[in-house]
Amino acid sequence: MNLALKDIRHGLGRFVLTGTGIGMLLMVVMGMAGIYRGLVEEATLLVDRSGADLWIVQSGTRGPFAEISRLPRSIEDRALTVPGVIHARSFVSHTIQREYDGRPLRVMIQGLSWPTDRGAWLPIVSGRALRQGHYEMIADASSGLKPGERVPLGKDIYTVVGLTQLMTSSSGDPMAFVSVADALAIQFDQPGEAIRVERIARLARLENIDLHRTQPQVGDRAVQPAGAIPALGTAMVSAVLVNVAPGYDPMVVGSRIAAWPDVSVYSHNEQRDLLLHGSVDRARRQIGLFAVLLLVVAGVIMALILYTLTLDKIHDIAMLKLMGARTTVILALIMQQAVLLGGLGLGLAYALGRWIFPHFPRRVVVLDEDVARLAVIVLGISLAASVLGIRKALGVEPNEVLS
Repeated sequence: MNLALKDIRHGLGRFVLTGTGIGMLLMVVMGMAGIYRGLVEEATLLVDRSGADLWIVQSGTRGPFAEISRLPRSIEDRALTVPGVIHARSFVSHTIQREYDGRPLRVMIQGLSWPTDRGAWLPIVSGRALRQGHYEMIADASSGLKPGERVPLGKDIYTVVGLTQLMTSSSGDPMAFVSVADALAIQFDQPGEAIRVERIARLARLENIDLHRTQPQVGDRAVQPAGAIPALGTAMVSAVLVNVAPGYDPMVVGSRIAAWPDVSVYSHNEQRDLLLHGSVDRARRQIGLFAVLLLVVAGVIMALILYTLTLDKIHDIAMLKLMGARTTVILALIMQQAVLLGGLGLGLAYALGRWIFPHFPRRVVVLDEDVARLAVIVLGISLAASVLGIRKALGVEPNEVLS
């Protein structure tokens, strides 16, 4: 006969309600750990999925995610001349927020280096990759966009041709993929009046120098679009991603490129570490510490609950001692109830989390090893929390059954 099960059956409603409360608390602990993992995964998602061995960024900067980086697209061609570089592609990334279909649309625009990169590496769950270099977009499903929708951005309209899944930025914004040329057009889009004012100002500056007096026809060129003026540079990209051919050491190839005075080079792992210890470091540490704090709170609450349950059984424990029951029987009663209570709470936390977490606005990643680790922690907390009840039970005198 198991006394713990007998006692639980006697007060089943109270035991289930207590286990449900502990389960809700453990669900929050599991959720905080899942948010922590989700934050790390979102922060490193693009670095891992891009598959680049090296990241070339503006000299003295820490990359396109930590701070602003500006590079001319010619770096892409220069990188291809380095021995060991098999592939180089431009990278553009920026966040926009526009009004679309009566609701705010906030996405992180990612530029694909067309035509070598059409987005075939993306986890497309509906639709297809890009087939042309302009006016097509691949968006994440969390953006609410559907295949075939036409989204106005800047002065152009982009058709959604494909949907990805779980492609979000470190801030939780869904990603949208277009060609690099389109990404730059969206980023540097200006209203017509701003363009007209800039051209007038350009012409005014020209009139103040001798070149306009000696060659007045230059003024006709000054009022043309910026892309048609040779003296003005093209739009800059955020970085250049490099893949190294098999048989070559990425560190050796990277050191050759790093010798250029206008760039800095980071390996895949270095760029990943910059993200984790840079833009998301404080949020990552805060969530991690909060999860630890919740575990401590869960342990304290379980200890108080078990102590209260033991107080309710003082008369029964005194009766057992009066009947000559061994101390181990009483210890087993309290410890088994503590473990069963923790197990019930963990099971409810897992079941409720699987149902609730997918509806969270940010990604919650709960891995099997995290659940197993939490199970070990809950077992330890249950055994430690039973100490208060055990101490109280051992102090009960048999004659208390007569009081």
